[in-house]
Amino acid sequence: MPSVEYQGHVFPVTEEGFLEDPQLWGPEWVDYVRELEDLDEVTEDHYAVIDMLRAYYRDNGIAPMVRILSQVTGFKLKYIYDLFPSGPGKGACKMAGLPKPEGCV
Repeated sequence: MPSVEYQGHVFPVTEEGFLEDPQLWGPEWVDYVRELEDLDEVTEDHYAVIDMLRAYYRDNGIAPMVRILSQVTGFKLKYIYDLFPSGPGKGACKMAGLPKPEGCV
């Protein structure tokens, strides 16, 4: 199983770099993905998306469809892509510590 070592933490990941166990998620993981995404900072709006994704996953066992993510956060899809340049599936779900969403290429 591949893993990522960052700031003294070891994170088991999938071949695509998503966390194997969402319970290992924390600030170090967020910072690691921030660097991967080439983001200068993680803002309150990033955390609004991350928190929504994590809550939805906790309650439903899957990541929400983009339409639901946009409705619940109140953010237009274009803005979500501005926040997470690689997209809501690859960037946002990865930063939130969730598995790769179904249908995410």
